[in-house]
Order: sequence, then C-alpha cells, then structure tokens
Amino acid sequence: MKKKRVPPIPNTCCNTSNQICINPCCFFCSMKEPDASERRAGIVACFREMPDGDTHEHVLVLSGLWHIAMSQPNDPEFPSLGVFKCMASLIHKGISDTHWLLTNQNIYIPYYAAHIIGSYTMNKEEFAQLAVQSGVVPPLVDLLRGKISWVEQRVAVRALGHLASYKSTFESVAYHEQEVVNLALNLASTCLEIVYVDFIAVKENKRVEYHRNLITRGVGDLEMENRKAEEWASQLQCWSLYLLNCFACKDRSLDLICKKVFLKDLCDIWGGFINHTSPGGVGLIRILCYSKVGRKNISELPKVVNTLGNLSRSSDDWQYIGIDCLLLLLKDPDTRYKVLDVAASYLIDLIELTSLGDKSNVGDTIIRVLLSVKPNRQKVGAAMLQEVVDRRNKEKLLSEEKVEETRVLVGLIKQQGNHMFRLGKVEEALLKYSEALGVCPLRFRKERMVIYSSQAQCHILLKNADSAISDSTRALCLSNPANTHGKSLWRRSQAYDMKGMAKESLMDCIMFINSCIKSGDSMRVKIPYHAARMISKHMDATWLFATARLKVEQIQELNHEEQPRDHKIMVETRNRLIHGLSTIIEEPFHAKEADRRKMERARRRFKKGVVARST
Repeated sequence: MKKKRVPPIPNTCCNTSNQICINPCCFFCSMKEPDASERRAGIVACFREMPDGDTHEHVLVLSGLWHIAMSQPNDPEFPSLGVFKCMASLIHKGISDTHWLLTNQNIYIPYYAAHIIGSYTMNKEEFAQLAVQSGVVPPLVDLLRGKISWVEQRVAVRALGHLASYKSTFESVAYHEQEVVNLALNLASTCLEIVYVDFIAVKENKRVEYHRNLITRGVGDLEMENRKAEEWASQLQCWSLYLLNCFACKDRSLDLICKKVFLKDLCDIWGGFINHTSPGGVGLIRILCYSKVGRKNISELPKVVNTLGNLSRSSDDWQYIGIDCLLLLLKDPDTRYKVLDVAASYLIDLIELTSLGDKSNVGDTIIRVLLSVKPNRQKVGAAMLQEVVDRRNKEKLLSEEKVEETRVLVGLIKQQGNHMFRLGKVEEALLKYSEALGVCPLRFRKERMVIYSSQAQCHILLKNADSAISDSTRALCLSNPANTHGKSLWRRSQAYDMKGMAKESLMDCIMFINSCIKSGDSMRVKIPYHAARMISKHMDATWLFATARLKVEQIQELNHEEQPRDHKIMVETRNRLIHGLSTIIEEPFHAKEADRRKMERARRRFKKGVVARST
C-alpha cells in the first residue's frame, strides 16, 4: 500500500539542535513517528493536552495544521483524531483568557483554529458532523460576535457557512438563528467600513501587527498588504452573504433578511472582480425571489428592481441573474403589476437575445412571460413586443427572393443614414436608421446589430443616454456570442458614463478592451486611449472602499466643523510653527490623485496668502 504523503510541517522540535525532546505530547515528534499506531496515539494525546498547555510551540503547531487543512481538506486523519475538539477549546480559551491570548504569539491561535475548522468542513458532510459533535459552533459564534477582531470574524463566518450548508448540521447553527442572522446582516452591510477604518486608513506603523502578518504571511510590501486586505474584506462580505443564503434557501429568517434597509444595501454589494465565483448581493436577491415573502418585499423597492434591470442590460457575468429575478417577479400575480412598467422597459431590449452562456432561448422566454401579462395593463414596450411577434409570423411566409430584395433595400436606406451622419445631420440619420430597422427582417441579425449600434451613436451625440443604452443593448443581444460587439460596448459605456453609472460603464469598457485585444494582433495590442481614460475615471469611484472612505471623510469633516473657531485657528497656527508655512496638513498615504490635487491647490493658495501679507 502506497504511503500517504503529508505536507511538510515547520520542524521546531528541540531535538533539531541535538537536544532530547522532553515533551511527551510533542506534535512534531509524533508526526515523525514511523509506527502508524504510535503516531496516531501521539497526535491524539497532543490534541487532548494542547488546550491546557502553555508553550510557544502552539502557534507553530496550528500553523502546520493550517497548511495541511488547506492542502488536504478531505484527509480524514486529523478530523478522526480530535482536531475539532482541540480547535474549539483553543478558540474558547483565547476568548475567555485575555492574559493567555496576549502571551507568546497566542493571538494568532483563534484565527488558525477557526480557519482549520472551516477548511476541513467545506467539502465533507461527515467532517462537519464531527465538528458539530465536538462543540465548534458556540466558539465560532463568539468569534462572529467580534470578540477579538474582524480578521477572526472572517474565518468564523466562513466556517459557520460551511456547517450551515449541510442538511445534517444546519440545525446546530440555526440553534443560534436570530443572533447569527443579525450578525451576518450587520457584517455584510458594515464590514467594508470596519476594515477601512481599522486597517486601510491606518498608517503603516500603527496597524495591528498580527493582522499585517496574517494578511501577507510576513512577506510583502505596503501595496501587497493593502491589496490583500481588500481581498479579505470582500471575502468577509461574500461569506456573510453565503451564510445568509443558507437560511434564505430554507425560508428561514426571511423577516430579518428582507428588511428594506438591508435589501437596498444588497444592491451595492459587488461580486465578480475580487471574488470571481460570488455574485455578491444580487445572488441573495435571487434566492429571495424564489419565495413569496421575498418577492413581495423586493417588488416594493424601486431601487432593487432598477438594480435588477440594470444588471439584466449589462455585460456583467451575472446578467442572467437579473433577467431571472425580473421574470420571477413578473410570473407572480401578486407582484407582476407592481414591477411591470419598470421590468418591461428593461426586458423589452432583450427579446432578440437567443442565448446567454449556457442559457438558451432567453428572448423567447421573455416574450412568453411578457405576453402572459394582460395587454391592457402593460404600458411599456407593448407595441414593440407585438411588432416582433407579428413580424416573425409574416416573415415565415416570405420567399427567398423577397427576402433578398428586402436585404438590398435595407442596405440602401442604411447608406443614406450613414451619409446624413457624415454630413452632421444626426437627427436625419437617426430617422433613416429607424426606417431601415422597420423593414429589416429579424433573421438578418448582423445587419440589425450594426443599425442599432449606429442609432446608439446618434443618441449619444444628441445627449439621449437612455435611448443610447437601449439601442446598444439591442445590438449586443444580436452579436454572436452576446455582448461581444466592440463598438456597441463602447457606446453603451459612454451612455452609462453620461448617466453617472460608474460600475456599468466600467464593466462595458473592460469588455470593450477585451474585444480589442481579441480582434487585434496578440503581439502588438494597443489599448485605445479613450477607453484607458474611461477606466481610470471610474476605478476610483468603484473602488471597494469608495463608500466607506466617503463616509469617513464626511464624519471627519462634520467633526471638524463642530469644533470652535478659536480651536481651529490655534491648531492651524501650531501646525504652521511645527511644519513650516509651506505645509498645512500631512497627506494620508491612501489619498487618491484627486485628493492630492486638492491638497496642492490648498497649499498654493496658502503660499499666495502668506506672500500677500508679507508685502
């Protein structure tokens, strides 16, 4: 039988320096024991004695176990030998004994212990059952309460999410249902502000040292530290949503999850960029749309419905989720008329969409759902919807000769539109393009795509952003595959930019650049300057911590304004004496380019004032 390979563990046993190990429960000595039965017995003794011991080796043992759990999460050896009970006891000790926690580097132990529990329970239900029987849930809930810091909350919510995902262990987590759900709700909504205030906005030399070491594993500069902290904050948010998903899938605690404030917060919780497998807040919204309570609450919030609509008309990987949610709301007799006008205005642009990823006949499904709603109640898009249905029926009767004649006619009208556009007669060109679409058979998808895209360009020049978004979306539905026509992506990005929709504009611009790369020579790729400038413009606005930074700045500004005027003058005078007249305030390390420019302008104004007073 082939011997199982175990990942190397940091060798810290004292016999490495030619000394005899006197610890009868030394983990490292047990791991090196050649006899399998003695090795297992030694590990069992180590797990049993470790919570009662107090040596500097605990952190090294936990670090080694963490490496094994990460690389071999399905290996049953340590779970069968009592690792879960040991980890639960160590977490409890760290929370209840502050003196122990702050000695030897024990501050790292609760983090590693919760991470080990989460790693071993993420794939195997039998491991999750062992963990629950070993009493891991109460100490994990304690970490979730924030008994130590957000770093431990991150791994605690991850582990609880794994335990709640299995049918056999869900009830053990649900025993603390109301508290766990409320804590997860609060974390999902506020964790970005917490991480920003407690870490990102803190100067390098004042950050919590063990946080920095855990985030970068002791290797990496300030840039890497900030990048990893951003990644961890996103994971904390997404794992909080995953835990809530486990309850929502079972129709549990919907009254808490469906609070209006939280549903609005979900609209601004991203997925995709940092956590590629997480749909973010919209993933939880879709789960809620499968329940009657969820649909009722969502249909009463225009912000949520519009967020779903914007997602359905986007190049986001989760576009189909937006479409699914709108269709679920329209199929429900109790919610369809609350959302019909808004939902139809978005979905009507997607009726010529044939497939989206692995979803087929998407446009036909949309047409069926919209037609199932009574026509006298449908105000938006009814004429276009009926026109498409009628044209499909008529075109089935057209001969091939007639179809080719129509193709020629469409080409002539389009050329007239192009001529008008080159002469600067944008409105006349728009009329010609509309005329061409009116006679162009639906089967000529490429021709219709080009005409819709040309219409979108006209609307952009006429400053009609909504129409530009609508026409470019229709063009992208006709591209093969969907959302790949470069010009339409760029035009919709411009239109979204006109409306101040930074996220949607950024997504389309990135897709546009991808299309440029794919269509050009891979060895000589040239990114269009206007696209690079658009991305630069929106990156700061869509930064994960953008909202948190804005809130902190507003609070700081408010606190500054509330100070007495005499106090402000005294502080400014002291700063000038200490730092010199050329410096008003020290620029924080995380300041962006816009903040830097504002600072420079302030400095220049201050210098001019000093010169004027001296002369």
